[in-house]
Order: sequence, then structure tokens, then C-alpha cells
Amino acid sequence: MKTHTLERRQILAAPLREVFAFFESPENLARITPPWLDFRILTPRPIQMKTGTVIDYTVRWLGMPVRWRTLITTYEPGRRFVDEQITGPYSLWHHTHEFEPGEGGTAMTDRVVYMMPFGPLGELAHELMVRRQLEEIFDYRAGVIGRIIGSGGEGGGR
Repeated sequence: MKTHTLERRQILAAPLREVFAFFESPENLARITPPWLDFRILTPRPIQMKTGTVIDYTVRWLGMPVRWRTLITTYEPGRRFVDEQITGPYSLWHHTHEFEPGEGGTAMTDRVVYMMPFGPLGELAHELMVRRQLEEIFDYRAGVIGRIIGSGGEGGGR
């Protein structure tokens, strides 16, 4: 199976403390996820972000609900956290969120390492639509985050 990587970097015109607080709140995921995914958190709230936190949610893909469970495997307040898929649509999903103070705000980097299920069929689906959909999701996120927090510009892109 082939490993894929999606990486995005965004400069946000807000202090690190504020940016990290926004991202460590799972409730904000729905705010930055495209409406067409119909993202819903199933885990009872409040959700305390820490190493070992499990979050259950659903998304819609091709009109069908898909359950997804992630585990926070790394949590370093003010610096980074990592969520990894326990169950869900991918064979592997490892999403690192990193934050660095910088001139004029905070640099935020998303790095997703993922693998498709179903061998060659999964790879074909990746080439035909999944890669593009993930890029659209992260483009949407960047736009919404920039409007909510304030954008200091884009960096590093894809």
C-alpha cells in the first residue's frame, strides 16, 4: 500500500496561545469542516484534549454516513498534537498539528500521512477523487480559519 502525505502551512495573525486554544477544542472541528461533509461529533462534551483522548464522529461521504474514531497520541500544549485514526475510512490516518510563534502571529502546519484501503482499487479512488477532496477540505479549512482567526498570509501550501 502506498503512503500519501498532505501538508499545509498557514500564517495566522493571532498569538500562539489563542491559535492553539482554538485548535485544541474539538468542538471547533465542525466550524472548519466543509458543510457537505455533515461533520458531527458523537463523543459527549466537554471533551478534554490530552494524550489518550478518543473522539468519535461521523462524516458523510458520497451521501453515506461514515463513523470515524481518532485517538490523540501526542499532546504538547502550545506546540503540537497528533490525532490518529483508530477506525474509519483509511488504512492509516496520522494528522500532526504544529504551532510556532512567528513574526506577526502564529505559523500553523497540518501534516497528514494516510493510506487508502482496498489495495489497487483504493489507489484508483485516491487518484480519481480522494486526493482532490482532501485538498478541497484543507483549502476550505484554511479559508475559514483565516476568517475566524485572521490570516497573516499563506506559506508552504501543498
